[in-house]
Amino acid sequence: MTSVNDVAALPELDKKVSQDIEKSATAVSYEKVDVSSDISDVLDDEVVIDKAEDVAIQVISTRDDPDLPIFTFRLVFLGVGLSAFSAVLATIYTFKPQNASVSQLFCLIIAYVLGEGMAGIIPTRGYWKYLNPGPFNIKEHTAIVIMASTASTVSTTMEVIAAMDLFYDLKLNAGVAMFQIFATQMIGYGIAGLLRNFLVYPTYAFYPTYISVVNLLQSLHFNGHSTLRNGDSSGSLYFAAIFFWEWIPQYPFPLLTAISIICLVDNGRHDFVRNLFGAGSSNEGIGLFSFGLSWTLITQGNPLVWPLQTPLVLTINSRNGLGYIVLTASYYANVFNGRNLKWMSSSLFGEDGETYNQTAVIDSNFHINQTALAEVGLPRYTTTYAISQLCYNVSLGSAITYVFLWHWKELKHAFGSMQFLRKGHADVDDPHYEEMKKYPEVPQWAYAALFVVSLALSIGLGYAGPNGAVLIPGWSVILFTVMAAFFALILGFISATTGFTFAIKYAVQIIAAFIHPGQPITVMYANLFGNASAFQTVYLLQDLKLGQYTKLPPRVTFGAQMAGSILGSIFNYTMMQTIVTNNREVLKDPTGTRVWSGWIIQSINSGSVAMGALGKELFTYGKPAGYWVIPFGMVIGLLAPIPFWLVYHFSNPESKLAKTMKYLNIPIITLYIGYLPYSVNGQWWSCLVIGFVSQWWLRTRRPGWFVKYNYLMSAALDGGSQVILFILSFAVFGASGNAVDFPSWWGNPSNLSADRCKST
Repeated sequence: MTSVNDVAALPELDKKVSQDIEKSATAVSYEKVDVSSDISDVLDDEVVIDKAEDVAIQVISTRDDPDLPIFTFRLVFLGVGLSAFSAVLATIYTFKPQNASVSQLFCLIIAYVLGEGMAGIIPTRGYWKYLNPGPFNIKEHTAIVIMASTASTVSTTMEVIAAMDLFYDLKLNAGVAMFQIFATQMIGYGIAGLLRNFLVYPTYAFYPTYISVVNLLQSLHFNGHSTLRNGDSSGSLYFAAIFFWEWIPQYPFPLLTAISIICLVDNGRHDFVRNLFGAGSSNEGIGLFSFGLSWTLITQGNPLVWPLQTPLVLTINSRNGLGYIVLTASYYANVFNGRNLKWMSSSLFGEDGETYNQTAVIDSNFHINQTALAEVGLPRYTTTYAISQLCYNVSLGSAITYVFLWHWKELKHAFGSMQFLRKGHADVDDPHYEEMKKYPEVPQWAYAALFVVSLALSIGLGYAGPNGAVLIPGWSVILFTVMAAFFALILGFISATTGFTFAIKYAVQIIAAFIHPGQPITVMYANLFGNASAFQTVYLLQDLKLGQYTKLPPRVTFGAQMAGSILGSIFNYTMMQTIVTNNREVLKDPTGTRVWSGWIIQSINSGSVAMGALGKELFTYGKPAGYWVIPFGMVIGLLAPIPFWLVYHFSNPESKLAKTMKYLNIPIITLYIGYLPYSVNGQWWSCLVIGFVSQWWLRTRRPGWFVKYNYLMSAALDGGSQVILFILSFAVFGASGNAVDFPSWWGNPSNLSADRCKST
């Protein structure tokens, strides 16, 4: 058996996969996998997965059947239907206090049930064969999942449109709004085409959060290893169990979302206890020693998916160790003069501690009224929110240096020889990519054309504001799009190798504030092109990798994403309008409720005012608030990884010191110090326990069970919990306009927060 340190090691990107396999006597022989083989033929249940990226070889089969029908009636019917469904659900999540998203596993399970149903019910003879060409197969299933998950990716454009509606009473034309959502996504797709050789094809780019998706797809469709097709109903049992359980903590018994013995003893009497230990209600506390039993919240930490190195030692320790210390000490030491403000909130506040009156200082042209500003004063951040922004900027700066220091060889290989501009297939030694060479690629000119057309459309829409208002000038669209391409390279690499992404919006907003001083709307749009386009690039890269794992032809993957983006743009916008109209005042409230919260939209608005309208006043060195250090955090971050790299570089590579230096991922550590002061936090300690059991004990002590069931269980739990939450949102939570509150009792108090830690 391998040691914990061996399992947790970072991917050794400079070694060929084939070399690693040859070194292991029990390794998987992927060269022998063919269309007729079963997963069980190539997966050794007793293999202990050592390096993180080995999961892509030992858990996922390279099996492929190029003759499977893909463009079927089932693909169109289910793809469109589930795209609409997931887009609506994702939009609902945007306005929830939980920082949740629609899981691809959820889309996958629903698609499978419906696809199998259609294959069994629709006749296969005569003209019916065009509607039902045979068994529901893995390729059409994957295409449906990609369509639905793409539609469920809520664009930052929609959030910007919601912020303008809520805080500026500025309503865009529906056509302009939907085209803006679509165009900004397509810019990201164009950028992704240039990064495929570096962030899709190689084995090290294994995208750990996608392993469970692929594992379940292959388990469902490949005979011989299918736990569901061969009488093993484990996946169905997990799905049913969480479906019937999850409604309890979500509706009648919300205390179960954040169980804290300390809070139960204190019963809402002391603010310090609430701040440090509270976690059940929106913006209540940072949840020290609070354990949740709601999978909707627990799955935010991906405890069954992320490799051991990321969730356990780094993210959990930094989030639940340094994060608690830094945030609590900063608040009570009155850092940033925020001691008299709320403990947690992403809103802006005035000198009196009340919500900042931004309408008084912004004129009808959405510029700063200096006379009114002198009377009202500058806005203020809560201490925890300011610390969070600082940590995010340090994290971003360190991510740039980290990638260049530790992975220069990979960068040089992909970009130094200009491989990404070459026609045809790349020179990559990866078993999955070898199987993909039989399919034609999407040519680079197609990505380039999509990028140019989308950029031109975005520039035009920047001049289509209400009453002829210029939302953002064309030159700024181009500038921040170039910036997004650079950030996408860094974000993509971190996501591909660890499963993490980084918040870059604060850095983009600060840069935009100095380029467009006193223009809050323009800064919001600059953040849109500099931030959202980068993340859209990463999403496309992830789905291209999913297609590579399941041997879906690249052109089908590309088409599925385009279709999902179009449908998502329509349903994201229409559902957003419904929610904003029916819950307007709650969404503007700095605290929100347990059911609805505008914290995501508020953070966008806060950035537009503080950084956009008042960037120079707030973030220039020497100002009383001291916020200048927030943008300076990027400089600190650029320098932070260097000492660790130098120690490693001049140490014996086999020494514990060198291994420790390589193990410490500074971008992730700093990111999760600032991750806590948002929304609800009752899930992280549960993630710690579950992650340790899954990614260490099961992975090293029960490798057979881990390979066969771990990712299947993750998929089923995600699917069941999201189905029931969708039902509850419309049935009782007011997504359709009418909320039905559960009667108050000890487990659902009306005068205390959900975990009984805060008086209301």
